[in-house]
Formats: sequence, structure tokens, C-alpha cells
Amino acid sequence: MEGLLTEKQRLWREQVAKFAQHQVFPEVEAMEQGQFPRALLAEMGRKGFLGIPIPATYQGLGADFTTYIIAIHELSKVSATIGVIVSVHTSVVTMPILAFGTNQQKTSYVPLLASGQKLGAFCLTEPTAGSDASSILLRAERADEYYVLNGTKIFITSGGEADLYLVFAVTDPASTKKNISAFIVEEDTPGFTIGKDEKKMGLHGSKTVTLHFDGVRIPKEQLLGEEGEGFHIAMSSLNAGRIGIAAQSLGIAEAAFNETVTYFKRNPAGLESTIRLGDMATKWEAAKLLVYQAASYKQANRPVTKEASMAKLFASKTAVEISTEAIHLLGMAGYTNRYNVERYFRDAKICEIYEGTSEIQRLVICKQLI
Repeated sequence: MEGLLTEKQRLWREQVAKFAQHQVFPEVEAMEQGQFPRALLAEMGRKGFLGIPIPATYQGLGADFTTYIIAIHELSKVSATIGVIVSVHTSVVTMPILAFGTNQQKTSYVPLLASGQKLGAFCLTEPTAGSDASSILLRAERADEYYVLNGTKIFITSGGEADLYLVFAVTDPASTKKNISAFIVEEDTPGFTIGKDEKKMGLHGSKTVTLHFDGVRIPKEQLLGEEGEGFHIAMSSLNAGRIGIAAQSLGIAEAAFNETVTYFKRNPAGLESTIRLGDMATKWEAAKLLVYQAASYKQANRPVTKEASMAKLFASKTAVEISTEAIHLLGMAGYTNRYNVERYFRDAKICEIYEGTSEIQRLVICKQLI
């Protein structure tokens, strides 16, 4: 793995790891109590962590995609909450606006997002549309110079804390794909309200909310891309998003593995435990190769749909398996909060669900193969 990174990337990894230990770790307990890390994110914005792959002309760091994935990986080793907030903000909000936005949209929003002055949220999932994104029902009806949005979104990461929402809605219910379109919605738009904040098993400190759109009037200039291009925007954005969640999974898996190794350095293990550690290490290394292969494909502008799904499928499965095994090997101690492995276990499971379930990843891979 070391040979796959440049010297600059290795130095960046050390910088992010140091930041995570010194500035993210002290906030973990507050996040576990449900506090959203607004001040920490503001500091990360000032340091460029919220605009890593965004060009310097838009206030980003101008780094490559692999450098961005390194950051998600390292941050998630300390806090999966921070990992997912950064991944959603960057992969599926800032990058799509940069890729599909008008010059006005890019100059108005991307610098604010990249510098952390605004936080982004991605709004696709609905009560009747989870894995099948084409089944969304939220309507956007054209009315003169506006679109009027009515409907509901659920399970929205950073909802209620974000300043900018990338919202997908149906603009032509009669078409095959319902002519889904994407809209940039600002948080103070009349008729746009925040609903239930879910109490989750893990990722405490990350908000996951319901959003209500009741006659929300959006100027036509807030349409992202062309009308009917929303499904393409969503799916292309999810390739980057899935690599980000794969990196988050990798960070969780590595943290759980490292804590298990540290435990057995202090408490010598028997043969069976040693064998299990060998299996854990092998899975983690394999996941790492898949994640960084997908990142390299994305960076090189190569087709990455299959590789992104493979990385997310395997890395998320690995995070669940390693964190589960870590608790088992630590025994009753691992089931308590004396060790972090119980937090890693709680945080890992969602990685198999959001940004496309493992079943969806298998379907995507199969379609790419045949």
C-alpha cells in the first residue's frame, strides 16, 4: 500500500492523522452525547478539510481525489461521524455543483462550501424510495420563473445543520424515469422545514432528519443541470460518495483492528485468537486495496462504477466483521465502553446500508460484468 502513495500523499496522511488525534478525538465524547460538531467543522473548513478535491480557484485545496479519500480514511479511524459528514458534504453536494452547475451556481456556492462557510446535505431518500431512487415522489412543478416543491425526504445526513441542500424531485411524472431533476435549496427558503431527528444506533453527533417541502418556491436558476438530468447527477455523484463511504468503513475497520492488537499486546492471546487476528488483518488489507484502487480510477477519470461498488461492498462488510470480531475477542470488556470497539461496532453497520445497500452494490457489480 505504501508504494501506491506519493510522498506528498504520505505527508498529508500524517497531517490528517495528527489533526484527528489532537482536535477530533477530544470532541468524540460530546458527539457521542448527540452534540453536532459545528465548531470543529468550522475549524476543518478553515484548514481546507471541507474542500480537499476542489480547485483553489473555488477556495479548495486543489488536491487529487486519492488525497481526499486518505482524509476520510484517517478521520474515520477517530470519528466515523466526522468521516460521513465530510464525505456527504464533499462527494455528493460540492462536487456535483462543481461538475454540473452554471458559472453563477459555481461561483456562488462552491467557494462557500469548500471553505466550510456553508455545509451541504444530499436529499434523495423518501419514505417510499430507498434503494430504488427512481421511485421518488417529491414533486417540482414549474410555475413561471419558479419551481414549486412539495413532498418529504427522510434520513438526510446533516439535515437541520446544513446551509445548502441538493434536492431531487420529479418534474415529469409521465416519463419513464419520471424526469427527475436536481435543485439547490437554501436552508431559509419559506416552506422548507426540518422534521424528526432520528435517534440512531451509531454515528452519534451526526444529524439524520426528515425534511418537509410545503409549497417551496425555488427560482429556476436553482435548477442544477438540465431538467430531467437529476437521476444522472444523483447516480454519478454516488460513485464518488460510495468511495467515500468505503473509506469511512476502512477507517472503522482499521481502528477496531488496532484496538484489538493493542489489547492482546497487554493480554497475551491464545492460538485461536492469534488466528482470528490474522484473518482480520487480511480482510482489512484487502479492503484497503479495493478502496484505493477505486480512488485511483476516479482520480484518473476512468469508469469507476464497478470499482466503487466493489470497494463499498467489501469495505463495509469488513468493517462490520472486524468490529464484531473485536468485541468477541475482548469478551465482556469489549461489550462495555471501557474500550472503543463497541462504538466502532455501532458505527459500522450503517456503512452496509446508506449510499446504496450491499444488495444494491451486488446488483450494480453484476450489471457492470454482464
